[in-house]
Amino acid sequence: MSFTYVDYFAFVMLAFKGLLFVVACVFLVSGIDELVVDVMYFTRTIYRALFVRKRYKPITEQQLLSVPEQPIAVMIPAWNESAIIFHMVSNSISTLNYSNYQVFIGTYPNDPDTQREVARLREIHDNIHCIVCRDPGPTSKADCLNWIYEGIRNMEKENHFEFPVFVMEDAEDIVHPLTLKLFNFLIPRKNMVQLPVVPFEPQHWYQLTRAHYMDEFAENHHKNMVIREVFGRGIPCAGVGCGFSRHALELLASDNEKHLVFKLGSLTEDYEMGMRLKAIGVEKAIFVKLPITRTTTEKSLLTGKKIPVDKNELIAIRNVFPAEFKASVRQKSRWIAGIALQGWESLGWKGDALTKYVLFKDRKALLTSQVNMLGYLVIVYVLSYYTAVRFFPDAYHYPPLVEKGTLLWKIIQITTVFLIMRLAVRMYCVFRFYNLKRALLSILNFVWANVINFFATNRALFMFSRYLMTGNWIKWDHTTHVVPSEDELKSFRKRIGDMLVEKRVISFEQLESAISEQQKTGRLLGDILMHKGLVTEDELIQTLGMQLRISTREIDPYETPVELLRMLPRELAVLHSVFPIELKNNKLIIAASSVPRREELSKIEAAVGLPIELCLTTKNSLSFSIQRGYERLAEQESDNTKPRLGQLLIDKKLLTQEQLSEALRRQRRTYSRLGDILLDESLISCDVLNKAFEEHAANPGKRLGDFLVGRGYISPEQLDHAMNLQKARLRSLGDILTEMQVVAPDIIASIFKEMAGKEHAK
Repeated sequence: MSFTYVDYFAFVMLAFKGLLFVVACVFLVSGIDELVVDVMYFTRTIYRALFVRKRYKPITEQQLLSVPEQPIAVMIPAWNESAIIFHMVSNSISTLNYSNYQVFIGTYPNDPDTQREVARLREIHDNIHCIVCRDPGPTSKADCLNWIYEGIRNMEKENHFEFPVFVMEDAEDIVHPLTLKLFNFLIPRKNMVQLPVVPFEPQHWYQLTRAHYMDEFAENHHKNMVIREVFGRGIPCAGVGCGFSRHALELLASDNEKHLVFKLGSLTEDYEMGMRLKAIGVEKAIFVKLPITRTTTEKSLLTGKKIPVDKNELIAIRNVFPAEFKASVRQKSRWIAGIALQGWESLGWKGDALTKYVLFKDRKALLTSQVNMLGYLVIVYVLSYYTAVRFFPDAYHYPPLVEKGTLLWKIIQITTVFLIMRLAVRMYCVFRFYNLKRALLSILNFVWANVINFFATNRALFMFSRYLMTGNWIKWDHTTHVVPSEDELKSFRKRIGDMLVEKRVISFEQLESAISEQQKTGRLLGDILMHKGLVTEDELIQTLGMQLRISTREIDPYETPVELLRMLPRELAVLHSVFPIELKNNKLIIAASSVPRREELSKIEAAVGLPIELCLTTKNSLSFSIQRGYERLAEQESDNTKPRLGQLLIDKKLLTQEQLSEALRRQRRTYSRLGDILLDESLISCDVLNKAFEEHAANPGKRLGDFLVGRGYISPEQLDHAMNLQKARLRSLGDILTEMQVVAPDIIASIFKEMAGKEHAK
């Protein structure tokens, strides 16, 4: 029997019809599964909006801040993270609104680069601890976490105390400032608390690989995790943004012969922890979506002008996910192998019907990811067939793959409705986490996500098959991370202008006016607001301290020990705009008006030979202290110490130390920096002055004024004018004491005569 190409094509058509039926049936089952979850979610949402929220108000920021801080242990496993761990941990420490916590970073003996970066962190922060795993890496993340937990237990025994709260984070996490406050509020009343994970938006719409993480996490952490909590069959831990009570980890450790909290060899030990906790009877595991209201600015769609807007900011963990296809496939294959395959092996299908349904939802991706690609294959075939028919109408015509009114026709109609609903629900979740633009783009990302998941699933199957044949653990398939941009690092930091509006220090209109001037002149926003008289320098520095989570304090150059002034040379203090205050816990506390760059702090630490701790103070107070403090040092070293008015008044019991401190504080506030005066008088532009500052920093021999004249940036007459203004604005201590009515003018005059006599006698 011979076959023509027409016969072969008929067999192909029949095969594709069978394939289409299989694909449609799988889509039907999956669609029904998703419909059940969607109906439950929206029913619950409507019910809570109508009945629950009226009776129970959400947790407020004030409530989080009012609870006394418990000791918290933060666990960070790190393999080959030298490129990011210093930046990310430093960022977390500078932004976290919490003080009573210790960070335990797990490293490997064959990863000296990461250990070096952790050592740098330990030099700066006394709450950083390095735990080195026994075996060379990479072993598994679970193995690293077990060694971290063991290191924590050893520390507890040595110091005779216990951590009631444990938190899991990764080296690349950007943590919300209130994260530990929320764990502190809920634990130990709750045994496990999982926060949402919110991926960063890519810069461009066509970066589909990075964008598809946004869509999947938005749907999973806005809707699916909520329903998992409703099911009450275990909340899968995400491995980051997850807090545990001590009781929960102790029960997990007692659940196996080796007393290990994290199951060795697991690629997704975090997922299994949530399921294991439920299996051993640990209740009170919750998923928390807690928004905090923040005031920010947005452009009006109608006018195009910026308007103040109150927005909800989730207490969540932010991450930069891979942008390359290959890296994404590697990462997701690890997740699939751990959750769907290793989870199947270790957890099986135990439990009641609802538990098995939950496990089915976690593992169905093994099938649906393959069927999705088969569906695309069928679509390509159908489009190709009808394109050929259109261009070759005289060719042989075959019966249609799907005939109207048949069972297959009805199934496809139902699955098409399910697909539209699936896209609509995903768009809704993305909109809730991001914005309308990202919601619309999620349609495009949906297709690309299926392609990535197909290749990731097949790689996971290969990895697991190799494990079954060899018996060797699947090693920690590490994803290379990149340092986030400065904007991403600051994602949870409120802008200082918005904070001033939120505190009602300035109005929104005043902020907008200052921003407009900033765009024209290039000056710092805070300097413009102070020049306009809208904020005081104290208000500004206190707000900056709140923004950066750095303490603020008043400084007095006459109280700083001269030994510290010798330790930090004047040239270095002027170059980096810092001033030493005190030596505490073998750290040199220095004041600055803004946060120096990491390189600058490293130079200061190398010069003084001690770790540095930073606090913030006002610009005028800092400049005044640098000038007067090092003048005082020079006088002492030249044995030409001049008598001080304030000290003489105290010696004669005409003034108290408290009164003198207040008078000196008022005097420091009247001091103006030369650069600010030049800007205020329009004698130099902001760009030129910044350029001059950089040049002067490289050649710090001359005073700034002489340097500006020497380079031709200002004339000698302009310098004289600015310096005369500087002297005129700085009020004398005698005038201030007279104004305070604590010392009479004639007494001050007589003290000055006495001082002049002593000086003349020398």
